Amino acid sequence: MEKKRKAVVLLSGGLDSTICAVLACREFGAENVIALTLFYGQKHAREIKSAEAVCEHLGIPEHYTESLPDIFRGAGSTLVDPDKPNPEMTYEELSQAYGISPTYVPFRNANFLSVATTVALVKEADTIFYGAHAEDARNWAYPDCTPEFNGSMASAIYIGSYLKVRLVTPLQWLTKKDIVALGITVNAPFELTWSCYNGQEKACGVCSTCVGRLQAFQENNIRDPIEYEQR
Repeated sequence: MEKKRKAVVLLSGGLDSTICAVLACREFGAENVIALTLFYGQKHAREIKSAEAVCEHLGIPEHYTESLPDIFRGAGSTLVDPDKPNPEMTYEELSQAYGISPTYVPFRNANFLSVATTVALVKEADTIFYGAHAEDARNWAYPDCTPEFNGSMASAIYIGSYLKVRLVTPLQWLTKKDIVALGITVNAPFELTWSCYNGQEKACGVCSTCVGRLQAFQENNIRDPIEYEQR
């Protein structure tokens, strides 16, 4: 009897990782998908609740929530350092910004992928789904989302796992508009996701990730189903 293949999905509870989870379930079957959510010292854990809801909705039986060591505090990221407010930007400012984003957490995604690789090896999964996309990579806002980084990590993971684990980045060349369009096609549970950098009951609607998300839904001529303080 042929052994069933399994996949690990890095699931933050946001749009991108949720769509990756949907794609993994479609390819491997939900019973063969392992979700991994990592707390890295961010200011709130609101997105973790969304990740749990997504797993329940998709029927993913294994969902691990783990914490990384407290190594990112003091590095200047607005997502981690409590004295630094998250940026508020218009979509135009967001699209024209160049250089490292104030929300960049140093080498975070490499840490995420390292943990995911270990989980994959222990759980005998052969694939990792990771939701890096074109807008995070644009103008090197997040260098650990770029195709160069993704390719390097894919090679390191494959070699370091005795050629057992492959990294897939299905959203790598897509914009947020494209990602929402894909989510519509695969019936992603948008209503369960959380993208806001702030942890209130409703999404703020003014931080850079809220602005980008709202714009993407608008460009697809549909209404974002989550609640916002401001639209």
